[in-house]
Amino acid sequence: MKKKAIGMAVALLLVFAVGRARAEEIQGKIKSLDTTDRVFALEDGTQIWVAEGLSMGTLKEGASVKASYEERDGRKVATSIEVK
Repeated sequence: MKKKAIGMAVALLLVFAVGRARAEEIQGKIKSLDTTDRVFALEDGTQIWVAEGLSMGTLKEGASVKASYEERDGRKVATSIEVK
C-alpha cells in the first residue's frame, strides 16, 4: 500500500513538472515597450511580460525579438529573450 501511494505521488509530481516546463516561443518586432511594468507589445498586438531577473536593457521599439515564455495567471511571461 505504501509503495502504491509513493508511486502515485511521484507520478503526480512528474505531471506537474512537465506541465510547468512547457515553454512556447514567439517572434516579432517590438511595437511598444514599458520598462516600469516590464512588458512589451509586438506588432501583432501580443503582450509579453518580462520575468524578474531578465534584463530589458537591449529591448527597444522596432527591434526584432525571439522570446520563450510560459503562461502565468493568464499572461505570457518571457523566460528568455533574444534580440536579433
